[in-house]
Amino acid sequence: MKSSKILGLLALIPAAALAQNNSYDAASWWQPGSGQTLGASADYDDAVGKVGLLNADGAVDTKGHPFFEPIGSNGRACVTCHQPANAMSSSAAAIRARWEATQGKDPLFAAVDGSNCPSAPQALESSHSLLLRHGLFRIFLPWPPKAADGSSMTPEFDLELVSDPSGCNSDPVYGLHSAHPQVSVFRRTRVVANMKYVTGGGGAPFNIKDGSPMARDSDTGRFVNMNLMSDARDPTLKDQALDAAMTHLQAPAALSAQQLQRIVQFEDQLYVAADFSTQGGSLTEPGGPEDLGPAAMLKEQPGLGDNFYKPVFGYFDQWAGLSGSDPQSQFRASVARGMQVFFTRPFFIRDVTHLNTVGLGNPIRRTCATCHNARMTGMDFAPGWMDLGTGNKPWADDLPMTAELPLFKLTCKASAPSHPFLGRVIYTHDPGRALTSGRCIDIGAITMQQFRGLAARAPYFSNGSADDLRALVDYYDKRFEAKYTEQEKQDLVNFLGSL
Repeated sequence: MKSSKILGLLALIPAAALAQNNSYDAASWWQPGSGQTLGASADYDDAVGKVGLLNADGAVDTKGHPFFEPIGSNGRACVTCHQPANAMSSSAAAIRARWEATQGKDPLFAAVDGSNCPSAPQALESSHSLLLRHGLFRIFLPWPPKAADGSSMTPEFDLELVSDPSGCNSDPVYGLHSAHPQVSVFRRTRVVANMKYVTGGGGAPFNIKDGSPMARDSDTGRFVNMNLMSDARDPTLKDQALDAAMTHLQAPAALSAQQLQRIVQFEDQLYVAADFSTQGGSLTEPGGPEDLGPAAMLKEQPGLGDNFYKPVFGYFDQWAGLSGSDPQSQFRASVARGMQVFFTRPFFIRDVTHLNTVGLGNPIRRTCATCHNARMTGMDFAPGWMDLGTGNKPWADDLPMTAELPLFKLTCKASAPSHPFLGRVIYTHDPGRALTSGRCIDIGAITMQQFRGLAARAPYFSNGSADDLRALVDYYDKRFEAKYTEQEKQDLVNFLGSL
């Protein structure tokens, strides 16, 4: 068993050195139908270095490949919103650059979800403000919610619209009171890589957090871990591809079995992670931390991490206590300290549904790794939806951009249990899992995202409310009164940016 070294105190790396920038290389954009070959490995510049991609099955010929071809009526392909340069997700900087390069004509800005509402005047930049400023796509879900089999569901709460900056929830065609009522919320794109970790770990028939039944793979009948989507509504990659093709790509018909097989096969063999730091140099050189870079994602296996035998992101002993005066040594020592803050620096976690509600107490004195416990990704190994406050008031008020999002008032019915921490009346910008489950306890709960390739895909949180990694750290510092020092904050930022 390895042991962590005592960490020395070194000078701080200036915060400005890791600030997210707005630069973006237009040549790195993958246009649908371009027919390029995606190499067995590739690097792309990001705000703090490079993000690496690894195709375990070798180079991919994208000509005719359903992930890369425009298979819908709006000209999009899967790659439109899952760009290699953005760690198979998207970034606000890349989206803004694409708008400027195409005068808003790229299929990325399709009215269906690339604008604040399809009824808005599509030529206006203001009609795409949430996508351009925060990387948010419109997610429209039926109201009342539908069960997994498509049958009607009676939710435990009533939903009212309080404010609607985007205009879509009050729209006569697309709103809550239209002929086909729907709720519009706005969410970031999730990473389509490292899938063996994201979809692995299934098999339990019940959610260990609340006893609810787990979803099943419709093809195999096996239980799945429900960590794929932000609201866990699609249980498998196949289901997600079918849903995305019909909604986001506006495909005229369902994908064929062969198309689905090729998409899922591509996603299953793709790995992504940061592999070079402008300040720290190579993140994957021999003798360094073993679990950095995309090759490490390929060789390791899913599982539950811990603080001693199998840390979530491995050991950083090789960089701990470096005392050189050169910037590279200082940065690497900062990353190692950030790892220690993440795993061993406790604070009080309180009022988090699906954590403080599972018998552990409220509050509990734990660390970041308590929730971010899945090996190699930092997701939650158990079904990972929680309410960390990024969408629910009052905590969402600490994220100023949420004022640009719709605000809903949800009232739990007398026949249902109330929300454990917010009572019977909850104000939220995104009901999250509750729009799929219909349960009061799930209001605002969102499945946490993986940590790999973070620097390539700002902004953060499902609603894009943290512009950069420092804003993310600052939110948690305030939310849980962690009282991080300035050095601890910067060390955390450096650590997260190296994943």
